[in-house]
Amino acid sequence: MRLYKDMLTGFRYVRLAMGLYLRGNDPSQKLIIERYAGQMEGLANMTKFAGLEGADVEYWSPAPYWKSNNQYISGHLASYNESFLNDFGDALIQDIKYLGSHGIPVKMWGLQNEPPVGQQAGSCVYSCCGYTTAQYTQTFSIVAPRIKASFPSVHVHVDSWGGQQSQPLLARNATMLQYIDGWTYHRIGADSTMQIEQQKEFLDGAAGKVVYNNEYEYLDGKTSPYRCINTAQSIMNWFVFEQSPTWFWLHALKPTYNSESEGYGLGLWRPWDDNNTDHYPQIQKGYWDYIGSNWNALAGFLRYMPWDVVRVEVTEPTASGTGAIRTEQRILAYLRPNDKKLVIVITNRNETANYDFVIKIPQLVSSSTTFSGHLFQSNVTDKALGDIHLVANDQETNNNGHHHDDDDDNDDDDDGGGPKDDDAADTFKRTIQ
Repeated sequence: MRLYKDMLTGFRYVRLAMGLYLRGNDPSQKLIIERYAGQMEGLANMTKFAGLEGADVEYWSPAPYWKSNNQYISGHLASYNESFLNDFGDALIQDIKYLGSHGIPVKMWGLQNEPPVGQQAGSCVYSCCGYTTAQYTQTFSIVAPRIKASFPSVHVHVDSWGGQQSQPLLARNATMLQYIDGWTYHRIGADSTMQIEQQKEFLDGAAGKVVYNNEYEYLDGKTSPYRCINTAQSIMNWFVFEQSPTWFWLHALKPTYNSESEGYGLGLWRPWDDNNTDHYPQIQKGYWDYIGSNWNALAGFLRYMPWDVVRVEVTEPTASGTGAIRTEQRILAYLRPNDKKLVIVITNRNETANYDFVIKIPQLVSSSTTFSGHLFQSNVTDKALGDIHLVANDQETNNNGHHHDDDDDNDDDDDGGGPKDDDAADTFKRTIQ
């Protein structure tokens, strides 16, 4: 219960790895079910008690019957003829129904995680299913219409690797575009500057579909104070420059004895067979603890960014003397959906110098408006900064961290509390889920 309440509350979706985490089979080996008694009950409890909306269901591998090698690890589909793919699509529909009947609402769906992985024999040592671009297009063209017909509200995304860039045949197919709701990328551990420098690349050819990153971690298994702010700024830059509606980290918890864990998890848990207490001695068997430099990058968003906030436009000054967009500092502003209160998030990724933010809010005319400040750094979780009183101009110093400043104006005067509805209407950019 502690995991659900302390870490997972605030997240909207769980990215459910079909054929990897969930990999039990029915007798025909066509369908994916729980692999041990109580697994589905545990997932349903997590969904309920963490307050998740539901699952993003993605296949690391379909069930063995559909594979060329009759197993989860490596391989590709056994056939691409229409009859086979129709049956395959029916099986994937049954998988979604199975999840829903066991308390896991399916809100998002992806045909395959990282489809290029596993194309070459022996290139994948875990659950995967390789697709060439032509094979992915052929399979999607038969399966996706069936998914949408059965579950019209499910968000279908392509392709958990390179989005429309890696699936150009689908991106140019007007018929298939009606079955695609978003393009998903894996820009794992990338410098947050990528979202600025490659903005055109991410948005070109999107055909009006949303673009977002649905996996992020650091593959070298390392974490650091710098990466803490880079991760926070990656989230902000995807929202600002790609107008993304959401963003995904990879793992909640990783085992204490895995070499990659510190780069992959928001926390560490000690398995019962880990007897080495020289590392992470504070974690008892069966318990978990946070990885501060990963967790604190996300914690402020989980606590102070409700679902369905609406981002408002921010005009930032360019880097001094260059005219270029700043890469080390960012401002993200949004309105909370229920009370329309303004929240401002600021980051300073520069490790050697503080930075003074001067934030001008043209619609702010009430001298009684105050913001409540909250600081997050690699070793700081939600430090209260007290009330910040604003007038037409105000100045806030960010000491190598990121702040979440909530508008706590309780004044009944409509002039307070950030942009009014009418004033802000022209600046709305994208609802952040």
